[in-house]
Amino acid sequence: MEQYLPIGIMMILGVAAGVFLVNINRWIGPHHPGEEKQSTYESGMEPVRSARERFSVKFYLVAMLFIVFDIEITFMYPWAVNFRALGVDGFVEMLVFIFILLVGYVYIVRKGALEWR
Repeated sequence: MEQYLPIGIMMILGVAAGVFLVNINRWIGPHHPGEEKQSTYESGMEPVRSARERFSVKFYLVAMLFIVFDIEITFMYPWAVNFRALGVDGFVEMLVFIFILLVGYVYIVRKGALEWR
C-alpha cells in the first residue's frame, strides 16, 4: 500500500489546490454587490431581450460547419510541412481530401444551410 501513498497525497493536494483557487476570491476579495454590478453588460448597451432567448438551428449548423471546415486545416498543416517528403502520392491524397471537402461544401450550399432567411 505504501507505493500508492504518493499518488494519494498528490490527489489530495490537487483537490485542495482546486478548491482553494476557486474560492480564494470569495474569501479575500471585496464583495460589494449592487444593482449596477449585477446588470448585464453588452458593449455599454442596455440589454434589449432576455438572455434565455432561443437561437435558430441555423446558428448551430453554421457553427458545426465552421468546426468541420476549420479542422481541415489541422490535417493540411502537417501535409504542407512534409510536402516534398510525401511526393506525388501525398499530393494526390490531399487532392482527394480537398475534393471530398468540396463535395460536402457544394452539398451544404445546395441544401441552403448557409442562407439566413
